[in-house]
Amino acid sequence: MDEQLGAAGAAAIAVDPVTQLILSLSLAFTMLTVALSLQPQDFRFVRAHPTSIFVGFIAQVVALPAVTLLIIKLLDVSPGLALGMVIVACCPGGAMSNLITKISGGDAAYSVALTMVSSVFSALLLPIAILFWVSLHEPANQLINNINIDRAAFIQNTTTILVIPLAVGLLVSWQKPVLADKLQRRFMPISLLILVALIIAGLHDNFDVVVEHGSRLFPLVILHNALAFLTGALIGRFFLPDRKKARALTIEVGIQNAGLGLIIVMAELGGFGDAALMVGTWGLWHLVAGFGLATTLRKFAPLKDER
Repeated sequence: MDEQLGAAGAAAIAVDPVTQLILSLSLAFTMLTVALSLQPQDFRFVRAHPTSIFVGFIAQVVALPAVTLLIIKLLDVSPGLALGMVIVACCPGGAMSNLITKISGGDAAYSVALTMVSSVFSALLLPIAILFWVSLHEPANQLINNINIDRAAFIQNTTTILVIPLAVGLLVSWQKPVLADKLQRRFMPISLLILVALIIAGLHDNFDVVVEHGSRLFPLVILHNALAFLTGALIGRFFLPDRKKARALTIEVGIQNAGLGLIIVMAELGGFGDAALMVGTWGLWHLVAGFGLATTLRKFAPLKDER
């Protein structure tokens, strides 16, 4: 990729302590919203379908980051954009993937279970996963060193911010399911508004970069997202005999919680401009692509019980 894109957006977006606190609270709020939607039956589904859950888990936490790393190296993506791509690839799925799976005719219960597993994994190990995959690409790894990120503090802070709301959300969901449902319905629009606000702010702060280099950035985002869907589709095709589960996996791997990733960039990784721009653009595009793909699949490739 053009090195100028990396240079143009290399500056960090200034994040004062108050803004950083707000972003951290937003990160916790996002995880709480996800946790409130998780029900005991989701865990029972995991126990009842261990093989398909394992296949989906590997597709999300190993295959997608590995494919992402391959794209980065083949296209010589600039360090900041590479960092953003890795962060997106390491993020869990979210409620949107469950909705899009339903529209596509895939197995919604399987999608929800995969979202739950990836969310729990992310709450415990997301910062470690990000640092691990970044370490395999020296330019992006050097970028982390150059912007003086305290890796131990990043792991500790992010894990704490994610684990506590996850535990609270699960407790409320299991003990007070009616209350959890009411809260989740009210919190979800707020989470989406936070994501939209962050994306708009990021695009505004990097407007010159978007205008000047959008012709290079947007194809990269589209390619990355398309290969994410393809990764899920191929793994589902070869390892999941159930076509509804295979379709759900296609959507689940292609729809990542980019809002979570964007907040991590802003709150914990110094607001690095290129990474924020990549994650924010990805967050918009994957919804367009996801709903488009789901609608196309439902109309032109319906599964038997959809006819």
